[in-house]
Amino acid sequence: MSERYPYPEIHTLPADIQEKILAVQDKLGFVPNVFLGLARRPAEWRAFFAYHDALMEPESCGRASRLTKGDREMIVVAVSSANGCMNCVVMHGAALRLYEKKPLVADQVAVNWRKADISPRQRAMLEFVAKVIERSNALTDEDFAPLHQHGLDDEDIWDIANITALYCMANRTANFANVLPNPQYYLMGRVPRGS
Repeated sequence: MSERYPYPEIHTLPADIQEKILAVQDKLGFVPNVFLGLARRPAEWRAFFAYHDALMEPESCGRASRLTKGDREMIVVAVSSANGCMNCVVMHGAALRLYEKKPLVADQVAVNWRKADISPRQRAMLEFVAKVIERSNALTDEDFAPLHQHGLDDEDIWDIANITALYCMANRTANFANVLPNPQYYLMGRVPRGS
């Protein structure tokens, strides 16, 4: 639980937010702390998750994308690592392990994506992410070229940059509010099912 901002009780939240949180609980078996941490301000919760869904689940908006769910989660893990956000590294690291079906890759990306067992395409993607985080004012057309060479178009690059930007903001909110990851995330996707 956050020491700085107590989480609201689910039954005290607006019906639309309760419905979405309970749907996540049904899927995961628990309520992610970040859902409750942000729900203290319903209008901001709705805005964040609307933008989150548009970027992380473009098919829900009727938009196609060349970025996989694993690519998107990898971006979040790299961004969150750069920003020192424990909640987002652990939470999205679990999703990355599940989507990529590589139990080690999330930890590798969180510690040093430059040495991680990722594809050249993913490496180019994370090079771009790093520049968006550190020096977005210095981006030029030359920074787009490696992504184009790996089959990503300008719309895909828009997604990469805006996922990066969204999670820079989310990391800062989770950090200052002291939102910690649910313990369940630490084990998710580490051992293949049936092992």
